[in-house]
Parts: sequence; C-alpha cells; structure tokens
Amino acid sequence: MWKEFKAFIARGSVLDLAVGIVIGAAFGAIVGSFVKDILMPPIGMLLSGVDFSNLYVVLKGDVPAGETLAQAKAIKGVVTLNYGTFLNEIINFLIIAFAVFLVVKGANKILPKPVPPPESAKTKDCPFCCSAIALAATRCPNCTSTL
Repeated sequence: MWKEFKAFIARGSVLDLAVGIVIGAAFGAIVGSFVKDILMPPIGMLLSGVDFSNLYVVLKGDVPAGETLAQAKAIKGVVTLNYGTFLNEIINFLIIAFAVFLVVKGANKILPKPVPPPESAKTKDCPFCCSAIALAATRCPNCTSTL
C-alpha cells in the first residue's frame, strides 16, 4: 500500500495540482489584499468615504447610528445583513477572473497550437488513369475502367 501511495503522489498530475493549489491560494491572498487595501479605499473616497466592508443592514436589534460592522456584531442579539462584504467578494472574484483570463490568454500565445488530425480521404486514385475518384466508385468516370 505504501508503494502504491508513493507512486500516486509521484505522478506528475498530482504534483501539478498541488503546486496549482498552493500558488492559487497565494494569488488569492495577493488579490484580496489588492482589493481591500489598494482598490477599495479610492473607490470609497470617490463615493463620499463609504467603506464597503462596513455596509450592512440591521435585521434584528438596535444599533446606534455610525457603528462599524464589528461593533454592530459585538452587540448581543443583533442580526445584520452584511452586503458590503459581499460586494468586496464580488470585486475580488472579478479581479481574479480577469487575471486568470490574462494568464490563459498569454499562455495561449506562447504554447504551440494543437495540430488537427488529417482529414480522412474521400477519394482514391484510379489504378488505370490515375485520376481522383470517389471511394465507393466501382467504375472510373474518366476512363470507364471497372475497379
């Protein structure tokens, strides 16, 4: 069983998958920081100082005006709908999707294009006159020889 496990782990596709997951997690953290720390502050400033991560609606309980999401969650019995966090996640997703699109587009330019398989022959040569005739022909239309 140990030998089979080692063979399974040593296969190239498993290692490629592991590397992809690790790099993907690191890339996700970078993009998350980019959105949270670089992209959202200017957008919030343009929208009159709105901090998307603190946008919420109180569904149950009393929260004093101007409280942050963390402060509202700390109040006992308060239930909030955190739509600002959801907006941040949508922006994260769009940026990650765009970055992956750019990587795939760049890789497609670098990698060789797959060669399509050759088309199957639809004609054959007449053994008598060497002209092209249909595969199913029993008589050559050019020299009228029986095939």
